[in-house]
Formats: sequence, structure tokens, C-alpha cells
Amino acid sequence: MTKLNRKGAVGALLDVYEQTLEDFRAVIGEIPDEALTIVVDPHTTDENCRSVQRILAHVVHAGYGYATSIHNQRGAHVSRPEKTCHTTLRAYQEELTDMFAYTVRVFEGLPDHALRQVEEAQKIRTGWKQTYDIEQLTEHAIVHLLRHGRQLERIKRDQLAGVVPRTT
Repeated sequence: MTKLNRKGAVGALLDVYEQTLEDFRAVIGEIPDEALTIVVDPHTTDENCRSVQRILAHVVHAGYGYATSIHNQRGAHVSRPEKTCHTTLRAYQEELTDMFAYTVRVFEGLPDHALRQVEEAQKIRTGWKQTYDIEQLTEHAIVHLLRHGRQLERIKRDQLAGVVPRTT
């Protein structure tokens, strides 16, 4: 963790995001590489939830998606990186670091008042057809980490109990 004392509303939002990311890293930190590809939900229709590998690829890809949407709303015209499945936890840890660094760069110079927009034209339309301002989309990104962290905690407890070391 680099800075948990950024200034202003933008800084507070990034601090909360960073802390949530650190908590997420703690959840996945004990998962051995050989557990990444174990099918933990063979019945799901959501390919993003079939294995830890797929969940982590989805989390990273989504994180880039949120930041890229904000970046593009501010005038850029960029695409997020492609979703990548890795065979090591270290690779996902590095991607999470890179994704958050990219997010911080996107927020550089953003004034606090730009977080909230009442004008529909200034809001961001997501791929799932909802409309958010920057603050709401970033809050969604934070909750996305929390939800998948919870999912992975349950997977570790229920499906990977013999593979992931117990911490308590």
C-alpha cells in the first residue's frame, strides 16, 4: 500500500479503494497456484465464476474497465486490456497492482466536484446498461472487490479446504 492519506474526496475514494484491494489481496494471498484452475462451480452459466483463475481474471478485467470508462468519460479514447488467465497467483497480484496504478493515473488532476454529476450527459453508461457518475462507478468497483473477496473466502472454505492452508 502506498498512500492511505490522500487529500479531498477523490483521495478518500482512492484510499478506500486501495484498502479494499489490500483486503482482497489478503484473501487470495494463500491460494496456491495449483488451485487456480480447479473447477469450483461446474454448474454455473457464468464463465467468470467457474474457477479461481476465471474469477481473478474477471476482477482484474473489470477493474480496468471501470477506470477506462472514467478515463474515456474525461475525454480519452482508449480500450481496456484484454482479459488474461494466468497460471500463477503472483501474475494476478502484479496485474492488480498495475490495475490500481492505472486507476490512480486516471484520477490524477480530477477535482473533487467532478465526482458527482447530475447531468445525464456527464454520466457513464456501463456495459450492463446502468448509468453512473464517477463516484458511483468507483463505489461499484470497490463493492465488486468486496463481493468477489467474499466469494473467494467461501470457495477457500468449502471447495479448497484441503488445498489452501488454514489461517485460524
